[in-house]
Amino acid sequence: MLSVIILTKNEEKDIEAAIQNARQCADEVLVVDSGSTDRTVELAEKNGARVVFRAWDNDFAAQRNFALSQTDADWVLYLDADERMNDELTGAVKKVVSAGPSDAGKKQYRLQRKSVAFGKKFSYGPLYPDWVTRLFPGKNVTWAGKVHEHPECSLPLEKLPGHIEHYTYRDWQEWEEKMSRYSTIWAEEAWQKGRRASLPEALLHGIGSLFSTLLLRRGFLDGWMGICLSCMYFSYTMLKYLKLYHKQKTPE
Repeated sequence: MLSVIILTKNEEKDIEAAIQNARQCADEVLVVDSGSTDRTVELAEKNGARVVFRAWDNDFAAQRNFALSQTDADWVLYLDADERMNDELTGAVKKVVSAGPSDAGKKQYRLQRKSVAFGKKFSYGPLYPDWVTRLFPGKNVTWAGKVHEHPECSLPLEKLPGHIEHYTYRDWQEWEEKMSRYSTIWAEEAWQKGRRASLPEALLHGIGSLFSTLLLRRGFLDGWMGICLSCMYFSYTMLKYLKLYHKQKTPE
C-alpha cells in the first residue's frame, strides 16, 4: 500500500490537480492541512483525499513527521501541492511498490525535480533540475529542519526514472511572499542553534549565492529571466543573514 502525503495551507489553486496526479499510483492520498482558510480542505475531500489537521508552527519537518503517524501504509511518498509526477515516474513508483518485501523494500528513492516558474521552464541557475528523496518504505524515515527540511533514513539510495514538474512561483509577488516567510523561519532556526552573523557576512553570503547561481549553475543560460532570478536569490540569501543579525541586536 502506498500513501502519498501532501502538506497544505491555502492550496485551492493546486490541490485538485495534485490529488488527481497522486492517485495515478497511490492507494491513499493523505493531506495534512495546517489551517487553510480557502477551499483547500473541501476540494481535497471532494477529490477523495483523507484530510487531517496539524496547527502550523513554522516547522516543515514536524508536519512531515506528523503525517507518518497518521498512516499505516507500507510505503510513503511525499509531494507538494505544486508538484506533478510525469507518467514515467508514476510507472516507476508503482513498480517499486508492487515488488513487495524484496530488495526494493530495503531502499529509499530519489526523484528528479524540474521547475516551472513565471510560466517558464528553467534548466539552470537557482531552479536547475535537482534530486529530492521522497519515497520510503513504511516508518524508515524521519525529517529534520524547520525550512528546507531533509529526510534522515539509513537505507541505500536509488534514483527512479522520470521526473516531478514543480510549478513554483506564479508571479513575483508569490516569490516575495515565500522568500520572506522562508528567510524568517531560517533565521529563527539558526538563532536557536546558536548561529550568529555580521553585516559583512550577510553581504558575502549574498555575493556567494549570486556567483553560484549565475555562473556555477549557469543561470545566464536561462536568459534575462535566469539572470533576474539569480539576482533575486542574492537578495534572499542576504535577507536570511540580515534577519539573523537583527535578532542578535533585538533578542526577545
